[in-house]
Amino acid sequence: MIALLVCDDSMMARKQLIRSLPADWPVSITQATHGQEAMQAIRQGLGQVVLLDLTMPVMDGYEVLAALRTEGLAAKVVVVSGDVQEEAMRRVLELGALAFIKKPAEPDILRQTLERLNLLGQPAKPDDVPLRPAFELKVNFRDALREITNVAMGRAAALLAKVLGVFVELPVPSVNIFEVSELHMTLADAQRGERYSALCQGFIGDGIAGEALLLFHDSEIADIGRLFKWQPKDERDVSEMLLDLASILIGACLSGISEQIDVRFSQGHPQLLGLHSSIESLITVNKQRWRKTLAVEISYSLEGHDVHFDLLLLFTEDSIQRLTYKINYLMN
Repeated sequence: MIALLVCDDSMMARKQLIRSLPADWPVSITQATHGQEAMQAIRQGLGQVVLLDLTMPVMDGYEVLAALRTEGLAAKVVVVSGDVQEEAMRRVLELGALAFIKKPAEPDILRQTLERLNLLGQPAKPDDVPLRPAFELKVNFRDALREITNVAMGRAAALLAKVLGVFVELPVPSVNIFEVSELHMTLADAQRGERYSALCQGFIGDGIAGEALLLFHDSEIADIGRLFKWQPKDERDVSEMLLDLASILIGACLSGISEQIDVRFSQGHPQLLGLHSSIESLITVNKQRWRKTLAVEISYSLEGHDVHFDLLLLFTEDSIQRLTYKINYLMN
């Protein structure tokens, strides 16, 4: 019997991964929601084989791999992640992972990888395979949407990394339902006193609609220009550069979401909401269009550069029911 540890902060991701395991693989399964829990389980002998996510709170996958090496623990790790940057793959293999599988893991690819690494052993009879976790609790809507966004933002980061030649540091996305006044207060409090340039791009498809809002810190626009190998001469040049960056990030992120929930989004052209504005003025000008909204927030950072930008996906209140249906269908 093999002690298998599945480590991911998302219940949806763990559920999908456990469902994808070979049915004839005789494993006893332990679950961990972040790297610190994973390390405790491995020290107790519950992680001979580990399926490990990268982007997690408390202790991420990179830190787990580094800790395993430091402590000399013999766990055999396969990384299963939505961060599909080439540099992310290179780093985890360098840290000792045996393989990298992109989320969501396809059952055939998972089996082939386990076979290639000689981790499957002899197939077992059905009666000899322990029952898998039943997941009687429904996956929380916010957890599911956060995981779908996690996969989508990983694809957007991979494209951005390739275009700019950088490594993109990915956060755990946050999902909240806000009244416009709460959205205003949350953003204004987080970005107090800073000046921003902002763009938005509308999207709609199959009863789901919203706007993607991309915020750039004004203090970092010159650094963005250097990465693009572009020296904006005036406001028009700055606008054009930011529109190009918005097209990369928003387009790839929406494409990643649409593929997972099987919805084809029609996207408007990115529009500049304002250059060098305060958050307060941006929200005030646009409060009529945002009202009550489901907000998914992603904060990207570029390693080695003082560049950060915030992407908010603002779904209309009317979209929540349809999103819930699509996510439930995906899970069942």
